[in-house]
Amino acid sequence: MNRNHFLSRRGLLKTSLAGAAASAALPWSIVRARSAEQVPVKLRSPDYPRFRGPFPILSTPYTETGAVDYETLARSARFVDWCESPGMIWPQSNDSVDLLTRDEKLEGMEVLAATAEKLTTTALCLGVQGTDTDDMLVYARHAKQLPSVAVISRPPDTGKTQDDLRQYWRALAEVITDRPVMIQTTARRGGVSPSTELLIELAREFPNFGYVKEESGDVIGRTRALLASPHIRSVFSARGAFGWLYESRLGTEGLVTERSAYADLLAQIWKLMRSGSDPEKLKDAYAKLTLMLNLSRVLPGDLRGYSLHLLNLRGVWRNRLSREYGPNGITPEKPILRDLTLNDEEIAEIEWRFESLKPYLKPGQFEG
Repeated sequence: MNRNHFLSRRGLLKTSLAGAAASAALPWSIVRARSAEQVPVKLRSPDYPRFRGPFPILSTPYTETGAVDYETLARSARFVDWCESPGMIWPQSNDSVDLLTRDEKLEGMEVLAATAEKLTTTALCLGVQGTDTDDMLVYARHAKQLPSVAVISRPPDTGKTQDDLRQYWRALAEVITDRPVMIQTTARRGGVSPSTELLIELAREFPNFGYVKEESGDVIGRTRALLASPHIRSVFSARGAFGWLYESRLGTEGLVTERSAYADLLAQIWKLMRSGSDPEKLKDAYAKLTLMLNLSRVLPGDLRGYSLHLLNLRGVWRNRLSREYGPNGITPEKPILRDLTLNDEEIAEIEWRFESLKPYLKPGQFEG
């Protein structure tokens, strides 16, 4: 190797090392400048102060015969209240909407309304949605006769256009005038999700609208667009809480998820979000929650998977039974019942991870 070539290589190496040192310092300064800060959650609207924070959806329990277990449903509500959760929701989510009859939903709403009147902390939000407007109005009119802090409604299965959704929720607004209406943005069975423009339009038109469970499409982009409007009163996070920590810093004011087994942990996370006083503790609590939620990647079931084992373990449920869909996802004429089966290794993994939640759980044993 000649001397000139050696010098040029040595110069290139020095330049590269100097550049690497500079680039190594630069990202840290950028990170320090852009470091996220956990500030207290600011509440956007003074209206309906009880309608914010985590509102876990109650999973629907069943008896050995496949009937809805209303006694355990009421017990689930008392458990969420024992956990000091701000709220709860029913009937909502897939298992309690599609696989229940109309009469079962109406009776369950009555059971929970009566139970909620005796609770000390937890407010009740009733689910009112249907395949079409007429179906939805049956539940809306029933909910109107029952005490609850709010209602939640997802798009109709038959809605194909934004105008279909507009007429559907305007019909709801004519019935529910005395409490907040939250719109869940995901549609099912061929329906369409509402645009952010429609959500803002409805919030501008009706003073008790403007509450949104955002979980559709570009969630972060949609959340930013909603929160930029002064007509939106509150946005709740969703998606199993996987985006809750980040979204709370954007401005969401609660969570809707079918995770009632962790109601006390969710309540603790919310308190830490509200105060902003201990960001390290908040990160630890949230990390423990996601440690549990990640079990869905390796264990059977989803919303009604290992969480049912925890409800049983915590003394809330008597079994781990679920109803199932028929072939091709149809709702069967008679309930198809399935028992959650877990082997010893799976149970050990669930309970090993659950141990890490103990610092954030309500002390003692729920007695019902």
